[in-house]
Amino acid sequence: MIHFGDISKEEFLREYWQKKPLFIKSAIPGFISPLSPNELAGLSCEDEFESRIIKGSVKNNLWTLENGPFNDKSFKNTPNNEWTLLVQGVDKHVQEIYELIDEFNFIPRWRFDDVMISFASLGGSVGPHYDHYDVFLLQGHGKRKWQISSIDCNPSNYVQSSPLRIMKNFEIETTWVAEPGDIVYIPPGIAHHGESTDNECITLSIGYRSYSANEMLESLELIRDDDNNSYYKDPLWLDQQGSAEIPNSAIEKLIKLTKNSKLSDTFFGCFVTKLDPLDEEKLNDVVAFNSPLIIKDSVTYSLHPLSRIAYQFIDKVLVVFLNGNTLQINDIHDDLIIDFCNTRRIKVTAINKPLAIQFSALSLLEETRPNN
Repeated sequence: MIHFGDISKEEFLREYWQKKPLFIKSAIPGFISPLSPNELAGLSCEDEFESRIIKGSVKNNLWTLENGPFNDKSFKNTPNNEWTLLVQGVDKHVQEIYELIDEFNFIPRWRFDDVMISFASLGGSVGPHYDHYDVFLLQGHGKRKWQISSIDCNPSNYVQSSPLRIMKNFEIETTWVAEPGDIVYIPPGIAHHGESTDNECITLSIGYRSYSANEMLESLELIRDDDNNSYYKDPLWLDQQGSAEIPNSAIEKLIKLTKNSKLSDTFFGCFVTKLDPLDEEKLNDVVAFNSPLIIKDSVTYSLHPLSRIAYQFIDKVLVVFLNGNTLQINDIHDDLIIDFCNTRRIKVTAINKPLAIQFSALSLLEETRPNN
């Protein structure tokens, strides 16, 4: 778990999570980005990664946006300064990035979205903006200056002609400089502007999904409520038993958000584990082309990185959600199932082997590679 410095995890969850931004010095001591700038550029040339190149500066608010995949020529045409490369979903393809998510398991894993990695030249940024989701901004290489504001964070404060969501008026309230291993936490609705102060700057964005009331209503095929612009807010996570657990307090928040007390008991678990269309397509290809593994004793297996899993106790009965569906697991003790959901790993023993075999039958297990 990351180091919070002068505050405790409990204080962070109580006072900062979804409320206030926070600069955490040496949150992961000694951390250096597992990917070099050249390796990140290489990923952006591959079809399976969503990537962008952004050029521009707040000096004149003139911005350009290019979408990947890119090639060598794309990078030869970049200026010396004031450009940024962003690559989404790196955790789903690079083991070292995937394992990094475990550092943040004090927040439920079913809230996690993806790890985006950015490279920026001197002065590179994506402009001042705000989001509706939570993000931990982990510095991996070089330095980045972060400017923070809670003022005028509304849709009417965007530059209308820009291809990006750039705030027209950005009144700086706080400034931090992040070095490798430092983290800047940004809650929903707080504006931030990160600008590279080095020729080579790498930042990892660990993002957590946000759910709007209307997004949920539409998934239920119910009528939108255009007057309800609210987003799901987490309960206090201090009583969280595991990173994959959906507690009753989260369901209470859901009911309050949607103003609907007649939701199916399993709706929220299916909703938060549902895959994005692109990830669903990729995972379907994996299942179609991969045969179930032959499960071996004492070997550790991991749930496929594209998969989303959670569990909930409904009327004291354990219900598991996998990739948008409930999952029937037969003749396995609850503790073994919960441990697998929370860790997404299973080291095979005589006791848990039947559980590994059931997940292998879904073609969703991978043999865990040891770290070099």
